[in-house]
Amino acid sequence: MFTEFNLDERLLKALDSLSFTKPTDVQRETIPLALAGKDLLVTAETGSGKTLAFGLPLLQRLQTNKQPNLGARALILAPTRELAIQIQEEIAKFAKFTFINADTVCGGEPFKPQAARLRKNPEILIATPGRLVEHLDRQSISLEDIEVLILDEADRMLEMGFEEDMNRIISACPEERQSLLFSATLGHKSMSSVVSSSLKEPENLMLTSRRAAHINIAQQIIPAIDNSLKDKQLAWLLTHETYEKAIVFVNTKVQADRLSGYLRYNKLKAGVIHGDLTQEQRKHAMNLLKIGKIDILVATDVAARGLDVDGIDLVINYEMARKGDEHTHRVGRTGRAGRQGLAISLISPNEWNLMSSIERYLKTHFEKRTIKGLEGSYLGPKKLKASGKAAGPKKKKTADKKPSKTKAAPKKRAGKRPSSPSAPIDDGFSPFKKR
Repeated sequence: MFTEFNLDERLLKALDSLSFTKPTDVQRETIPLALAGKDLLVTAETGSGKTLAFGLPLLQRLQTNKQPNLGARALILAPTRELAIQIQEEIAKFAKFTFINADTVCGGEPFKPQAARLRKNPEILIATPGRLVEHLDRQSISLEDIEVLILDEADRMLEMGFEEDMNRIISACPEERQSLLFSATLGHKSMSSVVSSSLKEPENLMLTSRRAAHINIAQQIIPAIDNSLKDKQLAWLLTHETYEKAIVFVNTKVQADRLSGYLRYNKLKAGVIHGDLTQEQRKHAMNLLKIGKIDILVATDVAARGLDVDGIDLVINYEMARKGDEHTHRVGRTGRAGRQGLAISLISPNEWNLMSSIERYLKTHFEKRTIKGLEGSYLGPKKLKASGKAAGPKKKKTADKKPSKTKAAPKKRAGKRPSSPSAPIDDGFSPFKKR
């Protein structure tokens, strides 16, 4: 029970209004240490309740030790605008019976109105690295009063190329502060330097393995041969599978725009989100998904981290994620908070090795599935017969006798054996019929 943490009555009232009674594992382990002022390095899977785990101790600190004449007292750094906005919304729910206010510092909106809004001195800043550094460069914001620094999804920020910005932001905060680093994975090569520069003698809470499979998510693969077949398979799945909301992941912005148009042409209610859209456009798409005006979101990996939308029970990887950790975050949009989810990956021949490497990395096995009439002709590389010896050309058996004295056959000239032309690929599927 949250009452065990001796929280302020206003925070307990907010939790009660949200029907939050029992803390998750990450909240149970993290909150007491954070309330004690410890620096923390926490690894926990997506959907485990990390926002509340760092949000409650932060609000308790600000509510208990009020400093009305200071600037921003807490900074939460997040990799994407969507995650920053989501954190701000969650913090506002927890703090609704207090006078603590929070604001976002993200790209995608005009700089001057944002700077004017920040002059009202919100106690909590939730920021993306690029825009925050822009404010620091223009001296429109100060971090000299920061008491708590929280890095959420730090490995994703490093993958996005924000290492230099993160170091700049960390150095702009006071040395005497509490720091917490939360992430679902800690696999980036530069993570150790970020940990050493931001945390002092941290408590290390490893609450999940970064390679742990989601027990609530059924993972399937469907072989394809090219994008034309993938389009038909995708439309079939989104027409025939049972789901409340679905996310389709792709690797490029161009592909995201193309697929969202293709799905709408097939009378499916789809939206799109990627990095080239303005903040208002991305926010609008997310709101449409949340309220049910659309039930499909085509997204690049900008949506893979941190987004928590109720009712997402189907994830489709139109293109395989490039790494195991990214695959984990994609499929982690479903199967959250104990609910069952389904993740399906459409695999073309050139993605088969990548898919296999992700299986090995995650120490799991994806169930193979086909769609009648939309089968891919390539079903993976042929497996060698199990044997104790490596496969190789068979040697002719020779009789155990003395060589004959007959004239030896003339030696053949050394040279390369001509390669046989590849057989044409039969894609093996019938034309897609719209239903």
